[in-house]
Amino acid sequence: MSLLEIENVTKQFDGIVALDALSLSVARHTILGVIGPNGSGKTTFVNLVTGFCEANQGNLFFNGERINGRKPHEITRLGIARTFQEAKVFRKMNLVENVLVASPYGTGRQSVEKAKDLLKFVELFDLRNGYAENLSYGQQKLLEFARVLMLDPQLILLDEPTAGINPAVIEKMLQYFRALRDRGKTLVVVEHNIPVVDAVCEKAVVLDHGQKIAEGTPEEVQRNKTVQDAYLGSG
Repeated sequence: MSLLEIENVTKQFDGIVALDALSLSVARHTILGVIGPNGSGKTTFVNLVTGFCEANQGNLFFNGERINGRKPHEITRLGIARTFQEAKVFRKMNLVENVLVASPYGTGRQSVEKAKDLLKFVELFDLRNGYAENLSYGQQKLLEFARVLMLDPQLILLDEPTAGINPAVIEKMLQYFRALRDRGKTLVVVEHNIPVVDAVCEKAVVLDHGQKIAEGTPEEVQRNKTVQDAYLGSG
C-alpha cells in the first residue's frame, strides 16, 4: 500500500479549476517530484494534502486513512509536515528556539538536544545562538526544514525548496533529502526546477492547468513532448 493516495481530486476557487480529477500515489521511502509551470496546481496539491484547503470532490488517503476535511494540526499529528514557498522563520528568535517551536514534547532537555542535532544535520549548528533574521535566505530555508523535521513526520512535502537559493545550498539540500529517504522517510518535492527533480527523485508527476499530463521517471517525463510543450508555453 502506498503511503499517500490521491483519487480523482478536484479543487475549484471561485469557479476556476486549480486541480482537475487528479490521481497519484506516493510510495513509501521514496522521493516523488511534482513539477509544472506556474499556475499548474502544485501548491494547491500541497495545501490539500496538508489541510490548508479542502477538495470539492475526490478522496485523499494517508496510511490507508481518509484525510479529507482534516485540519492542518490534525494532519500534522498523523505524520505529514510541509515547508512553504517563502521561508517562514521567527526572525527575533535564535535558531534553537525556532526549531523548538515545532516540538510536540515541549522544550525540555531532550527536545533541546534534538533541536541541536537537527541544526547539526542541516549544518547550522555553529549559528544556533544567533537570530534567524541574520541568516541568508538559503539558510532560512534550511532552518525551516529543520523545524519540520522536529515533528518526525513520515511524509514531508517541500514546496519549491530550492527557489531563490544558490547552487551550493541546493546541493546540500539534495544530500539531506537523500539521507532522509535512506532513513525511511518519504518526501514529495514540488518544483519548477527539472534538474533538481532529475537529481533526487525516483519518480516524477507533471501538472499543467490542474491536470496530470505525465508520470514516470524524471528521464521519461523529460522526453515527453506534452511536457516539453507545457514548459515552452510557460515562458
